[in-house]
Amino acid sequence: MNATLPTAEDLRAALAGLLDGLPPKQAAQAVDRLIANYRGTTPTDAPVLRDRSDVAAYAAYRMPATFEAVRAALAALQEAAPDWAPVTHTDIGGGTGAASWAVAGTWEGPRTTVLDWAEPALALGRELAELSGSPALRAAEWRRARIGAGQELAPTDLITVSYVLKELTADVRAALVDTAAAAAQAVVVVEPGTPDGYARIIEARDRLIAAGLRVAAPCPHSEACPIEPGTDWCHFSARVSRSSLHRKVKGGSLPYEDEKFSYVVATRFATEPVSARVTRKPQIRKGLVLLDLCTRDEALRRATVTKRHGELYRAARDVAWGDEWPPGENA
Repeated sequence: MNATLPTAEDLRAALAGLLDGLPPKQAAQAVDRLIANYRGTTPTDAPVLRDRSDVAAYAAYRMPATFEAVRAALAALQEAAPDWAPVTHTDIGGGTGAASWAVAGTWEGPRTTVLDWAEPALALGRELAELSGSPALRAAEWRRARIGAGQELAPTDLITVSYVLKELTADVRAALVDTAAAAAQAVVVVEPGTPDGYARIIEARDRLIAAGLRVAAPCPHSEACPIEPGTDWCHFSARVSRSSLHRKVKGGSLPYEDEKFSYVVATRFATEPVSARVTRKPQIRKGLVLLDLCTRDEALRRATVTKRHGELYRAARDVAWGDEWPPGENA
């Protein structure tokens, strides 16, 4: 394993080592329970991950996808603030540590504290960190804490909140975001790439802006989102490689899947957001590329790039969903 910056391959290797011997049927049953919980209403004082079997199933089922989604959001922050790096990091509701792995894989050496209400998740997270080969992950503090209203956070450079808001009531979500905004220099919030996940991201975005932070990504601006509520939602996609255990647990045969996610990154320091971001998978047709863009002038628009545009056309054929446009403007 990479002794400094852990990768997705390192995470899969750690999971394979820790979960070796886990019966796929048992894991699949635990995954079914988790899916039912996540699709239902979960009380804020009841951990979703109840015991070792739940945690092991979750790790195989969700950690690789969460890692890739958070890593994509962190890459956007890095793109907007290439000279900034966190010294301290707090992972709220971090569970088994997928977001902490993503942070450790983005910057060298942040001191991480993982907060979660489920001790079985924290215990497995510690074990995975020991297998990571990363000094930063091995030195992380794993602390049991109730998430939400009344929570106190020490000042920190970076706070991550990934796939947590769904588990909270509206008032607790608001309190958590406000607390994070007051404690951190940069806040990264990631939710599923669904209409309701996007709605929670917009709620968080509005509260972060009201608290005095500025949006660094994915939006090119900190003004109101130009999407009319109920007509569409902003989300992105990350490619996730599946291990053999992952395929067994999820019942799939493909060696990969695409994780859809919505996110917001907001900071108290100056950043350079992209002038426009590709908000849908580019449509490549004969002699032209259609790009759906969110732009700095607060508008959604479709750009048509044809062969007549020369180098720009070649760049359009290579640009990906979620990338800046035109490419290299913030380089």
